[in-house]
Amino acid sequence: MDAVKLAELRKPRAYPAVSVLMPTHRSVPANRQDPIRLRNLLAEVRRRLHDDARVAPDAADHVLRGLERAAGEVDLRHASDGLVLFAAPGGEHHAFTIAQNVDERVVVDSGFATRDLVADFTRTPRYWLLSLSDHRTRLWDGHGEDLTERTGDGFPVEPEPIDEAGSGRHSRRPAQGGDGERHKQIMRDVVGALDRVLARDRRPLIVAGVTRHQAFFDEVAGPHITVAGRVDGSFDGASPSALTEAARPALAAYEDLREVGVLSELEAARSIQRYAGGLCEVTRLVEEGRGEHLVVERGYYAPAVKTEGELVPVDGMPGVLKGADVVDDAVDDAIETTLEYGGEVTFVSDGFLVDHDRIALVTRY
Repeated sequence: MDAVKLAELRKPRAYPAVSVLMPTHRSVPANRQDPIRLRNLLAEVRRRLHDDARVAPDAADHVLRGLERAAGEVDLRHASDGLVLFAAPGGEHHAFTIAQNVDERVVVDSGFATRDLVADFTRTPRYWLLSLSDHRTRLWDGHGEDLTERTGDGFPVEPEPIDEAGSGRHSRRPAQGGDGERHKQIMRDVVGALDRVLARDRRPLIVAGVTRHQAFFDEVAGPHITVAGRVDGSFDGASPSALTEAARPALAAYEDLREVGVLSELEAARSIQRYAGGLCEVTRLVEEGRGEHLVVERGYYAPAVKTEGELVPVDGMPGVLKGADVVDDAVDDAIETTLEYGGEVTFVSDGFLVDHDRIALVTRY
């Protein structure tokens, strides 16, 4: 999932748009209960749709079939911490596993319940890793500690073979003097494919490869592609875990520089009276649509109670409070609201915003 996909999921749908959310388990024996719990939730959806006078029987059946198809796309034997299923009239259905605990629930509304997806998407570091090679250049989707190969939009990039004579489109032996130009053409294909991906989902880019390949890449890429870090060496056929380990120092160095830059931005905003710190003040301003850049410590969660319109944070993790006036996590609410108004959200290490009460905002005015 990328930022564009997340934005599409948050748009209104025709009623009934159904969301099924369920905590899952990563290993046996706990995960043996997950299929049973899912069947029970789907049975609850069936009952609620058939009892809803606003839903025609054929519409209910279409949505139920969509949920069943979505459920069939997930292997609960290899689940993460949460399962999110969506279905809406017209055959639309989606399935997501996320590395975040969710409350078990069924939501029938005119839109999908995307809050947990937003929290997972924004709180987990994401990056692209480009593994350069003469034979097969691959793009990897980094999501926290998980790395999966991205296919499509031109990836993987595999040059066409050429004939033994050393000439023509299908030569296996490049003509003398043509080896450098052939490598440049490969890198043009790589950069073209990368541009398509970054246009849809711009993230920090880590480039891995031998020095020669990186030099060709830099020559072709130009200044519009920013490299957040580099990993030297050949990674042809490397496993995702090996790539993750190799990229870790480059990512850590990038995060350090990025966090220093965020602090400078907050201080500059403070000097021109476009700054707010602390959950209550930040929440008020983002609800007014004034949030340009929200900065949050990654481990900051804050259940709260609304009393006469005022937000009162309470110590503890989400889910500790129940009641009509309870905000399960006011931090996630601030994140969602900032995104709804087109603002940017950046997470930093825990303890980094100690002088800002763990959350800070650069305002638009």
